[in-house]
Amino acid sequence: MFDGRWRGAVDAKTAPVGSWLNDHGMTADVLTATGLVSAGLTAVAIGAGYFIPGMVLLALTGAHDLFDGPVAKASGTASVRGAFFDSVTDRVADALLMGGSAWYLISAKEGRLVMIPLAIMAVTALISYERAKAETLGIPAKGGLMERAERMILLGIGLMSPVIFVPVLIILLCLTSLTALGRFIRIWQAASAPDQKWAIKRRNELSEARLREWRSRPGTQLRRERRTATLVWRSRMARDRSDTMSTPTSRWSWRRSESSRP
Repeated sequence: MFDGRWRGAVDAKTAPVGSWLNDHGMTADVLTATGLVSAGLTAVAIGAGYFIPGMVLLALTGAHDLFDGPVAKASGTASVRGAFFDSVTDRVADALLMGGSAWYLISAKEGRLVMIPLAIMAVTALISYERAKAETLGIPAKGGLMERAERMILLGIGLMSPVIFVPVLIILLCLTSLTALGRFIRIWQAASAPDQKWAIKRRNELSEARLREWRSRPGTQLRRERRTATLVWRSRMARDRSDTMSTPTSRWSWRRSESSRP
C-alpha cells in the first residue's frame, strides 16, 4: 500500500531527511547494512521476550529501510547494485524477525504456534518472488494490502503486549496470504491479456533505463573517451602509413627505414 498508492507522498516527506543525512556523510549502503544489524538485534529481543525494546529496535529497523532510498537519490548513487543489496537485506531481515518470533513461541511452550511465523516467512518470500518474476516479464506488480512496511507496522503492534502477540501474528498471516493471492490474480490477468504490446514496451523501457544507468556511472564516460581516442589514433596511423606507401619512392624510403632498425 505504501509502496504503491502512497509512494509519492512518502517520498516527498522523506526526501529532505535523505538530503540532510547525505550532507552529514551518511551513505545508503551504510544505512542498509546497519538496518540489517538492527533487525538482528530486534530478533534477539523478541526471542528473549523483551517486547518493548524489540518494538523500539523494530522502529529503528524501519527507519533504516525508509531512508536508505532517499539518501541514495540525494547523493546520486542510486543504482541497480544498491537496489539488489537493499532487496536481499530486506529478505534476510524478514527471516530474522520471524525467526525471533518463532524462538519466542518455542520458549513460551507454544510448539504448534511456531508454524505461524514460519508460514508468514514463506508467504512473504512468495510475494517477493511474484513481483520479481512479473517485472522480468515486463508486468508491473507493485502495491498490495500487506507489503513490507505494513507487515512491520502490524508486527510492532503485536509487540505492544504478549497477550496480543499471537492473535496479531494470525492476522498478519491472513492478510499476507490475501496479498499474495491478490498479486497472483493481477499478474495472471495481465499476462493473459490478448494485447501484449505494453509488456514489450515496458521491457524496452527497463532495458533503456539500465543502459542509461550504466552510462551514468563515473568510469563509463572515461572508458568511452579512452576507447574513442584509441580508435582515432589507430585510424590516423593507418592513414599516415597508407600515404607513405602510396608512391614508389616513399615505399622504398619506408622499407629502408624499416630495415635499418635494430
